[in-house]
Amino acid sequence: MTIVRRESLAEQAAELLLSRIRDGEWEIGGKLPGETTLAPQLGVGRSTAREAIRILAGRGVLTTRQGAGVFVTATDTPASWEAVLARADVVAVIEARTAIEVEAAALAARRRTAVELNDLRRALEDREQHRSDIGEHVETDMAFHRCIIVAAHSPVLLELFDGFESRSRQAMIDMLRLRGHHGDQADHDTHELIYEAIASRDTEAAATRTRAHLNALKELLR
Repeated sequence: MTIVRRESLAEQAAELLLSRIRDGEWEIGGKLPGETTLAPQLGVGRSTAREAIRILAGRGVLTTRQGAGVFVTATDTPASWEAVLARADVVAVIEARTAIEVEAAALAARRRTAVELNDLRRALEDREQHRSDIGEHVETDMAFHRCIIVAAHSPVLLELFDGFESRSRQAMIDMLRLRGHHGDQADHDTHELIYEAIASRDTEAAATRTRAHLNALKELLR
């Protein structure tokens, strides 16, 4: 016999409740009935109904006001970060990288330590040695750019970079396959110039060269 766990039942109740909200049973700002009324309507106990409400509150659909009740704040759940990334095309990914990496390059030029500069140098050399295979080339390229993010000493930028690194990696592979070639000397020289700007603590050059590099990638897709 299959036993349905409370978590699964609560998720099912949350989806049923969300469906009723989407169907317009309660408008935004509308108040839900109390748990005693709502639970039998959902076919669950009060504790499960309470958990379903918590689930939808966590998704931004409901809000609980102390002493007043539970109210509808949205008619749908926001798309998950993974779903947003899955829908993003290559241009959108490059634009997101630009927003993160230009500032990170400037910060890295100002804040990097000697150890982080050595790590960046090794990442650049590793990138140079892996130009033939697209997968390895993209992997070492992403490692180089992540070293810059680390050297920026910005936990939020690092979190953002890591959050879409997988999608960014696949986008770069797709772009290079469309382009038909990769790992040329001009591209590597560009990364060498970014490294030199960070090494010399030239914040303006680090940001400008990073932006130019990513803009050039985007132009290849026009």
